[in-house]
Amino acid sequence: MAKVEIERREFVKYSTLGILGLVLGGGIVFSPYPLRAENRLRPPGAVAEKEFLALCIKCGQCLQVCPYHSIKLADIVMGHGVGTPYIDATERGCYACSAVPCVLACPSGALDHSCEKAEDIRMGIAVLAFPESCLALSNTPLPKGYNDPMQQFTDDQYNVTQLERELLEKLAGREGKQCTLCADICPIPNPITAIAMVPDRKGGNRPAIYDGCIGCGACEEVCPASSPAIVVKPRMRYEDYYENKS
Repeated sequence: MAKVEIERREFVKYSTLGILGLVLGGGIVFSPYPLRAENRLRPPGAVAEKEFLALCIKCGQCLQVCPYHSIKLADIVMGHGVGTPYIDATERGCYACSAVPCVLACPSGALDHSCEKAEDIRMGIAVLAFPESCLALSNTPLPKGYNDPMQQFTDDQYNVTQLERELLEKLAGREGKQCTLCADICPIPNPITAIAMVPDRKGGNRPAIYDGCIGCGACEEVCPASSPAIVVKPRMRYEDYYENKS
């Protein structure tokens, strides 16, 4: 019996070490989504997802040059793309920098260098997914503290850039006014081609999305609803959602 117990313990010991090695080496064993296809909002210029995962060397150069702190690196709990860059638009969208520095910094081709300006970016498409929570649709004035989530980026720990300060200034002082934040914050050079506030038949206004939308997620970030009314569908084109919508 003692021999059996020792062999059992040895099996558990080395099996555990083997699994740990797989976790550290591949980063997928304990992930809750090890086989799920990636559907994250990738930085500007990202090539097709499978190609992106094959080309990205996880160097973090795109993150380091982003002046808005928009880019994050996936950790072990997020799937098999551990270490790859993505954008969580609920925290910080992309602001379509004119020179697209994240693309210029990419050494592997995971971010295509043919993406040279804001209008070239195609990250996804914005969708008014939850109209029932849209303040503009319900004619609800912007409440006190509507901008609190973005104020965190004024903390010294975030190494706030001048561009971020200008962004906060642009959004300040709107308490009690009609909400038009998603349309006002659109960062592309000609935002009316991407999003505009239009009258709704119920009496309020709603954000209308046009084919100039690049899916940057800025609108999702600034939406003051408790859960964003407008969200970005990653890697989806305008025609995928709007023209083919039944």
